[in-house]
Amino acid sequence: MKLAAVLLCSVATGHSLAQVRNPGAAPATAPAPAVAPATKAAVVAPPVATPAATPAAAPANVIDSIAVVVNDDVITRNEIAARIRSVEGRMKASNAPIPDSADLLRQVTEAMIVERAQQQLAKEMGVKTDDQQLDRAILRIAEQQKLTLPQMRAQMEKEGMPFATFREEIRNEITMQRLREHEVDAKIQISDAEVDTYLTAEQAAAADRFEVNISQILVRIPENATPEQAAARKARADEVARQLRTGADFAKMAATYSDAPDALKGGEVGWRDPNRLPPLFAEQIVKMAPGQITPVIRSATGFHLLKLVDKRAAAAAAPDVAAQQQTHARHIVIKVTPTMTAAEAKHKLADLKERLDNKAAKFEDLARTMSTDASASKGGDLGWLYPGDSLPEFETVMNALKPGEVSAPVETPFGWHLIEVLERKSDDATKERQRSAARNVIRERKMQEAAEDWARQVRDRAYVEFREEK
Repeated sequence: MKLAAVLLCSVATGHSLAQVRNPGAAPATAPAPAVAPATKAAVVAPPVATPAATPAAAPANVIDSIAVVVNDDVITRNEIAARIRSVEGRMKASNAPIPDSADLLRQVTEAMIVERAQQQLAKEMGVKTDDQQLDRAILRIAEQQKLTLPQMRAQMEKEGMPFATFREEIRNEITMQRLREHEVDAKIQISDAEVDTYLTAEQAAAADRFEVNISQILVRIPENATPEQAAARKARADEVARQLRTGADFAKMAATYSDAPDALKGGEVGWRDPNRLPPLFAEQIVKMAPGQITPVIRSATGFHLLKLVDKRAAAAAAPDVAAQQQTHARHIVIKVTPTMTAAEAKHKLADLKERLDNKAAKFEDLARTMSTDASASKGGDLGWLYPGDSLPEFETVMNALKPGEVSAPVETPFGWHLIEVLERKSDDATKERQRSAARNVIRERKMQEAAEDWARQVRDRAYVEFREEK
């Protein structure tokens, strides 16, 4: 597989079932991949239109034109053509089935609409990735591939991927991840009762633990769909299921008809612990044999068809009996918003640090009045933290502090922080680590469902107008 394809996959935030979807309606009689474009009229969150000619086939020297308007931005036909060429290259490199030109155009256009809507939201929220953060991320990617940065750059450009293009794709991926963390991840709440229930179920199922390799096809339902729209989408899903029952290739059908972000990878989701899947899916998957496909499953997002590609016994987890260092810490965080720039947040925290150093204020009092997260009501107290419980940027600085010491301003995706270490201890971490691991699993499950709903809302609320080619 080409290096560019490997690297662009490596920065993905992980597969999620139907995180981004195509909201297009389709006739009830057959799973037609698209509908005709609007004629000189705005189309608000409608089905994806298929332009008269596939941009990828157009000569490189044609005059560019607008293909889609997304809110106050545009996507041009040349941009779509470039993305199609990139997608085709990656699919060929990974031997993935490539849909016909009309279906590929529809999938790529919809993916770009979703990206553009999310980019606009990130800009409105003040979420961005500066060059320093981008350089660090690209350096980590090179290290993971056991290459120097010049070696990685030379190899990618030899394969036809301009390094400048790669940098901007990575920048966009990081920005979108930070946006999702701000809009979705930080709002997830997990109760002790949920953790207790999960651990009880885990103990009962430990002897029969296994993992599943799954693929998916999603036929999405637009937000606030009418009964007629929902019925049309159900008919489309039923027709896809019928074709699968008569021998159609699942990967080809996914690449052609699925509205999920993994459609152009043949719907491949990969290996998952069933406990990390939404319960609606896990209930079906655990009863299946490899090669089988679920009936059409209705969720809040749309209609799903899941294929169990393979199943394997899960590796037994090694007992976590080692004593680990815990840190009791608190912080003051100021989030970056449209009205609070990163520079202003950093400067404000520097002033607070000076007041703390001069004993002119107490940390907990400043946290209650200045901090902009839920810990403010507790004087910034974060409780006892294990290694891995906080973001790497936060943890690195926290670990270097002595008890009673306050850090300089520290930047993370959640904003700018002052960190104070109150105390440290080392003890047998087994029970607490089990609960922490359970929280992570529950959080991942909730985040997946919440991210799907959030992405659907962003797309459906966008003003989208398709332009016919003149």
